[in-house]
Amino acid sequence: MKARIYLDWNATAPMAVPAVEAMAEAARAWANPSSVHAEGRRAKALLEDCRERIAAALGAFPQQIVFTSGGTEALALALNGAKANRRLVLATEHTAVLAAAPDAVIVPVDANGLAQLPTLQAGDLLAVSHANNETGVIQPLAQIVETAHAAGARVVCDAVQTAGKLPLPPADFVALSAHKLGGPPGVGALIVRCADDFAAIQKGGGQERGLRGGTENLVGIAGFAAALEARRADTDWPARVGALRDRMETRLTALGAEVVAASAPRLPTTSMVRMAGVPAATQLIRFDMAGIAVSSGSACSSGKVGASHVLAAMGIGSADVIRVSLGWTTTEAEIDAFCAAWETLAAARQAA
Repeated sequence: MKARIYLDWNATAPMAVPAVEAMAEAARAWANPSSVHAEGRRAKALLEDCRERIAAALGAFPQQIVFTSGGTEALALALNGAKANRRLVLATEHTAVLAAAPDAVIVPVDANGLAQLPTLQAGDLLAVSHANNETGVIQPLAQIVETAHAAGARVVCDAVQTAGKLPLPPADFVALSAHKLGGPPGVGALIVRCADDFAAIQKGGGQERGLRGGTENLVGIAGFAAALEARRADTDWPARVGALRDRMETRLTALGAEVVAASAPRLPTTSMVRMAGVPAATQLIRFDMAGIAVSSGSACSSGKVGASHVLAAMGIGSADVIRVSLGWTTTEAEIDAFCAAWETLAAARQAA
């Protein structure tokens, strides 16, 4: 059977071997980390060791790490746990952000998806993704945070797509998810750099310094730590994959494709490309039949193929656009196979 080609890494990454091994080992420390007996203390020691390792890999302090069930919960905690006079959300934010702050002021973007910030005020809470999950466009977070802090505002950053690829931005709250970097689904974290006027939205037994109730997912957290360390150890992979992405875009452009936000700073792993006149749903089916997994954007919409609010905010139609996202095991042969399949489909369209 011919091996399939996976080019949907922005949706989720395959589990890294070190993560699987760490989870199997952690499963032996099955006790509740909040229990005071020997078994509980053993689990607690492992939990805090993972917290320290994750903090070290991210350049944070252990006491800033609050474990959650994933990026969605981390973002909801930041947006609703932080006191704010006004919440502002970029128009291209992930639906998890938009849903967590439904009454927020929507901040527009330009044609490249870059933020067009309004005048910020003291007490504002601004949500900006480090890099967009659909287009890969990277926001100038250092500049945005500096502007926000000068105005007395705070910044929530969705770094789900950039952790393990780029240095973390200096935002007040940074959301992470393990399964995007080779860890298991169902676990993530919020880095809380500014705990003033911040409180739990999920209350419980006082876990995570009272900032997130509920027994911690110790097995998942162990996989999270191991996966993050594996990505940190392989420092060359983003540049290596970026070269493959550029090779792919050059070839597709020569075949008539249009790359969304091609001139903007983007993640080296992400391309959103248009095959004019071929519906995205048709493309996904044809590529899947050819053994290639791609997507039409975020995977968090119940598997639907529909209009992209991200592209709409940029003034771009999405009917015939797909997302191709690469990862650390993507090969030159896989990219060549994808480009060949693209050429075949594009040629069939032209002949029709």
